[in-house]
Amino acid sequence: MRDLDLLKEIDEKLAKLFETGAPSPKVRLETMQKCKERGFLVGVNYIPVLPFLSDSDSQLDKMIKTAKDYGAEFALVGALTLFGKGPADCKTLYYRVLEKYFPELIPKYKSLFRIFPMPSKEYQRQLKEQSADLCQKHGIKYSII
Repeated sequence: MRDLDLLKEIDEKLAKLFETGAPSPKVRLETMQKCKERGFLVGVNYIPVLPFLSDSDSQLDKMIKTAKDYGAEFALVGALTLFGKGPADCKTLYYRVLEKYFPELIPKYKSLFRIFPMPSKEYQRQLKEQSADLCQKHGIKYSII
């Protein structure tokens, strides 16, 4: 419980680093809650989940529980994809943020992604199973249907 404020601060900081100009996660959740109150089917897309930054069991559990608390009926969870080699491609831009703020993670990313735009199939399988289990735990669907 003593780390909840720290986790919230980390989530907000990650959102500012990787989603500059986007509404904060809290604003998005409040908007979802208002839509739910007006009778809409609502849920969240945790896509992409950031390897080594937002994919731990406790982080995923917190995200799914928070979504449920704000009225989510489903959660879609997906892995990060990194495409391109050009100066403005997502892979290049993402690695720039890593180099600046999380340089210690670069070897882990290179090992996880190797030459592919997606993380290993094992990582994807584990993320899917982990997320589906957490959705079941919190009583929400792991898909829209």
